[in-house]
Amino acid sequence: MKMTNKKKSEWKKSAVAASFILPSFLGFSLFSLFPMFSSFVLAFTKWDSFTPAKFIGLKNFERLIRDDTFWISLKNTILYTAGVVPLTLFFAMFFAIILNNKFLGNHFFRISLFFPYITSLVAVAAVWNMLFHPTMGPINHFLEQLMAHPPGWLTSSDWALFTVVIVSVWRHTGYYMILYLAGLQTIPKEIYEDAEVDGAKGIKKHWYITIPSLRPTTFLVMMILTINSFKIFDLIQVMTNGGLGRATNVLVFQIYKEAFVKFNFGYASAISWVLFLIVLMVTIIQFRWNKKK
Repeated sequence: MKMTNKKKSEWKKSAVAASFILPSFLGFSLFSLFPMFSSFVLAFTKWDSFTPAKFIGLKNFERLIRDDTFWISLKNTILYTAGVVPLTLFFAMFFAIILNNKFLGNHFFRISLFFPYITSLVAVAAVWNMLFHPTMGPINHFLEQLMAHPPGWLTSSDWALFTVVIVSVWRHTGYYMILYLAGLQTIPKEIYEDAEVDGAKGIKKHWYITIPSLRPTTFLVMMILTINSFKIFDLIQVMTNGGLGRATNVLVFQIYKEAFVKFNFGYASAISWVLFLIVLMVTIIQFRWNKKK
C-alpha cells in the first residue's frame, strides 16, 4: 500500500511537471518543429504556393551549386560574421570591464550603451542613413577635413557591407556588455587582491585573470553572436534592401527574396537547410574548441 501511494505521489509530481512543460512544447512543435519538418520536405519539391507541390528530388540543391547569387550571399554572410563577431566581443568586454568599476555616472553609461539595442530598428537605420549620407552626412563632412574623397558608405558597393557591420556592432555591443558584466560579478575579488600582492597591475591583471575567468561567458557570447550574424536580415532589409548590386545580399535575405518575392519556396527551403547545416557545423566547432580550452 505504501509503494502504491509513493507511485501515485511520483505520478502526480510528473503530471505537474508535464503540465508546465506542455504549453512550451506545443508552442515549439507548432512554430518551430513542424515548420522545420515542412521546409525539409519542401526542399525536394518545386512549389509556388499557388499550385500543388511537385517532387523534383535534388534539383534544388543542384541549382544551388550553380547559383552565383548563392555563393556571393554566402561570402557576404561570412564577411559580415567575421567583422561583427570579433569587434562586438572586443567592445562588449572592454566596456564591461570599465563599467564594472564604481564611479560617478556608471549607471548612466550602462543605460546609454544598452539603449541602442532596444531602440526601434527602423529609427536606427534612418538616423544612420542620414549620418552616412555621402554629401550631406556629418561623418563625411568631418572626413573631408582629413581626406579628399571620403567613402561612399551605403552608396558604394565596396563600403556598404562594412557600414552595416559598423551599425550592427554599435547596436549590439550594449546587450553583450550586460552578459559580460554578469560574468564579471562571478570573479572573486580575492583573486585580484592576491594578484596585486604578486605585482600584477593594470592590463596584466585583466590579461591573466579577467579574460581567462570570462572564458565561459565569452564562449556563450561568441556562440550567440555567430548564430545571429549568420541569420542577419533586419539591418540589411532596412538599410540597403540587399542593394548595390549584390554587395549586401546575405543568405537570409536571399531566402526571403526566393520565397516571398519570387515564390520559389522549394529553392528557398533548400538554401535554408544549407544555412542550418553551416550554422550547426560552426557551433559544433565552437563547442569542441571550448572543450579543449
